[in-house]
Amino acid sequence: RPRLRVVTPPPGDLARVTELARARGLRLGAPLHVSAETASTNDDAKAGARAGAPHGATWVAEVQRAGRGRQGRSWFGVAGESLLFSVLLRVPCSPARVPVLALACGLAVRDAVAAALGEDPAAGQSVAKVKWPNDVLVFDKKVAGVLVESAVLGSRVEHVVVGCGINVYTREWPDELRPLATSVAAARDAAGLGAGASLDRAAILVDVLAGLDRDAERVLHRGIEHLHARLSLHDALRGREVSGDAIGRGVARGIDAEGRLRVELADGTVRAVAAGEVRVTPSGA
Repeated sequence: RPRLRVVTPPPGDLARVTELARARGLRLGAPLHVSAETASTNDDAKAGARAGAPHGATWVAEVQRAGRGRQGRSWFGVAGESLLFSVLLRVPCSPARVPVLALACGLAVRDAVAAALGEDPAAGQSVAKVKWPNDVLVFDKKVAGVLVESAVLGSRVEHVVVGCGINVYTREWPDELRPLATSVAAARDAAGLGAGASLDRAAILVDVLAGLDRDAERVLHRGIEHLHARLSLHDALRGREVSGDAIGRGVARGIDAEGRLRVELADGTVRAVAAGEVRVTPSGA
């Protein structure tokens, strides 16, 4: 059957975000700041927080000159092809809760990507997965990443900034990223998913905001126990051989109720990893 080709939307498609968010009764997505270019939406959000911006304020940009992910990595993007945004959450909490928020955010992004792919939410299994601690994969390629930053005052977190980059339309990648990255549009082309439907960046963003609105505050106050079953269902690493500086080499055995990655080592012991970089070990390596 013919594959659906999605074209890049005209400028201004993101202006509908606040309207859509209000229609769904969300507390996030307003005020909405949309810019053609910025250094970093996370930096914009942090500056906004210092200036008194309210809970739920959202910054979106077509291009980030200094967009970054975890470990200070840069984010590849072409104007109009990605969804680059940051959300300010004014939820006082313990600093110990912040790392697990990245998992809840990753799950919200995963759900939005799955919906954009045209998947049935009731189907259970999905090609969109959460890769601990903060990435979203489709067909084992990265489609989105999350960066959570917080401001601590005394012993409490004053506010949190959730930054996210989602590859929506991108089909051309630098050589070094081609085996590693994908986009929602490319994944739909490859799998024949979502035929007959257009991609809407505003709708994808609002779906992410809905997930954050539903889960973020609860996670910051109580942890991720209520999300554990869904995280387990959509865990990209479970049962796979992984390696990392903090663990050496082992087999991923899932995410525990504290948001830590459980890794079974060669001697049979299971280690719970709270933070760090984990890579899937190539077959035969």
